[in-house]
Amino acid sequence: MRHTFFLFGEAEKGEFCTPYLCRSLPQLADTFGNPPAESLGLLYAVQALLFERELIYFRVNEEGYSLDDYLKGIKILEEKEAIPSLTAICMPGVGDSDLIEATTTICHLHKSCLILSEKDLYDYLTGYRLK
Repeated sequence: MRHTFFLFGEAEKGEFCTPYLCRSLPQLADTFGNPPAESLGLLYAVQALLFERELIYFRVNEEGYSLDDYLKGIKILEEKEAIPSLTAICMPGVGDSDLIEATTTICHLHKSCLILSEKDLYDYLTGYRLK
């Protein structure tokens, strides 16, 4: 069975709000370049590829803050047929409860899990919201 991760993250290059299918580290590096400072998206992408997961990387302008970018990605994920084997959705930098709750609905649809960092979980549990 194929395991696919959909990951939202920043990158040095690549089109914004476009899902990129990545199957190797060289492809990831060529497509997205270096990670911006304090960004976790490409770090998580490397880990997914090292664990031999298929990766769909969705470049956002700023991790955790580009609300419209995230909503465009969530809209894509609402189509179950678009990614039939979605195992996980990874959203580093997102602690906004509205985004997490919208993504949780998608996780139920796909029977997948949501991956957040410890900081993001803290923001979610303490009620942080983007304005």
